[in-house]
Amino acid sequence: MTDRFVAVLAGGLSHERDVSLRSGRRISAALRTVGVTVEEWDADANLLHRMREHRPDAVVVALHGGEGENGSIQTILDLLSIPYVGTDPDACRRSWDKPTAKAELARAGVLTPDWVVLPHSTFRELGAAPVLESMVQRLGLPLMLKPDKGGSALGAQVVRDAANLPTAMVGCLAYSDAVLAEKFVDGVEVAVTVIDGPDGPEALPAVEIVPESGVYDYTARYTAGLTTFHTPARLDPKAADAVAELAVTAHKLLGLRDISRTDAVIDSSGAVHFLEVNLSPGLTETSLVPMAVEAAGRSLGAIYAGLIDRAIARSR
Repeated sequence: MTDRFVAVLAGGLSHERDVSLRSGRRISAALRTVGVTVEEWDADANLLHRMREHRPDAVVVALHGGEGENGSIQTILDLLSIPYVGTDPDACRRSWDKPTAKAELARAGVLTPDWVVLPHSTFRELGAAPVLESMVQRLGLPLMLKPDKGGSALGAQVVRDAANLPTAMVGCLAYSDAVLAEKFVDGVEVAVTVIDGPDGPEALPAVEIVPESGVYDYTARYTAGLTTFHTPARLDPKAADAVAELAVTAHKLLGLRDISRTDAVIDSSGAVHFLEVNLSPGLTETSLVPMAVEAAGRSLGAIYAGLIDRAIARSR
């Protein structure tokens, strides 16, 4: 790997720009420890010119949200025939849209909380009050509201009182044109990282998430000390196997590649519910992938160096 020149794409213009920059710095530092020559490049108007002038051997996409996960930057990299770590554009589009991913997994028999998707236009044209009333009648309370696209839990919140629904909906619609409302499942929240290897996708130890506020929102994710993490998760062997199997199943069914992170919750009966999948998981000082890598006794730099080698091999 010492003769490779790798560009780490970070930043961009999404709501998650700051998190992306932090992830970019973390993965760049990790790659340098294993001898990779790395530059961090912002996803701006100069990016294509920079790629043509200083063509990298491969790219690591550390962009979160927007073009980093909806297939846009992957399409550009394919057009330029530049190898990259991560999922191809078509699978990105399917998985970036949370309701589409949930529906595809539900059809395959994967358990996921019941849900509805409501675009902003529905509230405007039919009136917010009757729409919200129908939603509560169908799903009950409490509800988990989140933008139908996006990451880092921006706009996501639990609503336990119907009187708080209008404000919560407005908060979600600040980040997307539609809201995914799903039945809230109380239980143990976990995140499972999946890495592609020579023998296929492998689940790393699950990370158990215990937010101080009870909700793993943006603040709880990125403010040190507001969430307690247990790695590996405090699960019995049967539950640990179940969440690992779920994450690998989601990775395969959605056509994901190289690395992904599946978020799930285990209810009081022991049933595992799929929540969502992350195509470009965070790599900050409070992110879950580095915790899982450490718990597995592995090196973040070595894992990504291996994924870079795989990406270059695919392009030959």
